Amino acid sequence: MYGGKHIAADDIVFVFASESEGGNGLIARAVVTSAEPVPRKPDIARQTPRVSIAVRRVALAKRPLGRDALKRFKDWDDGRPETELNFKFYRQATNKIVGITDETAAFLDRFF
Repeated sequence: MYGGKHIAADDIVFVFASESEGGNGLIARAVVTSAEPVPRKPDIARQTPRVSIAVRRVALAKRPLGRDALKRFKDWDDGRPETELNFKFYRQATNKIVGITDETAAFLDRFF
């Protein structure tokens, strides 16, 4: 979903702990050490592509960033990194891997 199936070894990732499962939002920056596509299940017509990844943490977040900070960014055409994150993470409350723009990555780097 949102480009997550293109993740590969050596990519930089930002790890968010799911707030719908008791997490606090942004918790770490990491490097992908391996990425493997998960095979589709037979006899199921529509399936979201799945990827199994392993990561090595390189930094812990120094400031919080979660749903409360992002939910007011709802103008999908404003081009802000906060809006991109709100749209991709919280529009559907499922665990996911998403691709983000370089501008949003730079925004997230400020939390470390």
